[in-house]
Amino acid sequence: MRRNFSSSRLVRLLGDTASGELEAPGQDFAERLSQWVGVFDAVKLHAAHQSMPALAEEKMSPALAARALAVEAQFHQVRGVLVKAITANEADAAIGKRARNPRSEADVALEPVPETEADFAPYRQRYLDQQRNMELMIGPLRAHVRETLSDSSPGLRQLASLDAVWEQMLEAREQRLLLTLPVLLKGRFERLRKAHQSQQEPALWRQPGGWLDGFGKELREILLAELDVRLEPVKGLMEAFSNKVKKYQ
Repeated sequence: MRRNFSSSRLVRLLGDTASGELEAPGQDFAERLSQWVGVFDAVKLHAAHQSMPALAEEKMSPALAARALAVEAQFHQVRGVLVKAITANEADAAIGKRARNPRSEADVALEPVPETEADFAPYRQRYLDQQRNMELMIGPLRAHVRETLSDSSPGLRQLASLDAVWEQMLEAREQRLLLTLPVLLKGRFERLRKAHQSQQEPALWRQPGGWLDGFGKELREILLAELDVRLEPVKGLMEAFSNKVKKYQ
């Protein structure tokens, strides 16, 4: 069986980008997770479980379905804004540049790439900016979804409480790992530049098929995959909410 059968799209993309430089983990999932959850974290999680009494059969509130739809709409709105920021970033910059200095697209494409554009620094800054956008929008969204679940039913309140505990335990470690992604991308950038500097004219780097054009596409795909990873907990809460609604329809 493939080692990445159950991996996220982000992990698969990073594996392809690293060209075999990433070593396969020597531990299974449970062993690796145990390194993330310390003794005090386990006690905190156990306490959260113990504080949840057995629940009687719940009755569905008439407003529950409307709340679920509202949460789903907000989720798609936030995701849409972030996707647009990731995919439209370079296109908007190019449009603005042509507006300030109107020339034909052919002239722009045939210009030699300035030395600064063959440097990773602008790409790193762009990646960090997009990560910051995700943090600013997804954190409040997740908290709002938890609040909505807590006000909807006792069972959903328990789920929201557990999600809050897990976020508190794993957030710092997760953020540190995500901040290593630009480092991996820098390695990819350097390998591509080294491979193509002597094989491809600088004027072709930004054109379709050029290495800078290809790298920009890879960066966007990895950002989109990271976005999906960051949204997974929120999506899980929403699915639980939706299942609750369907159960009582």
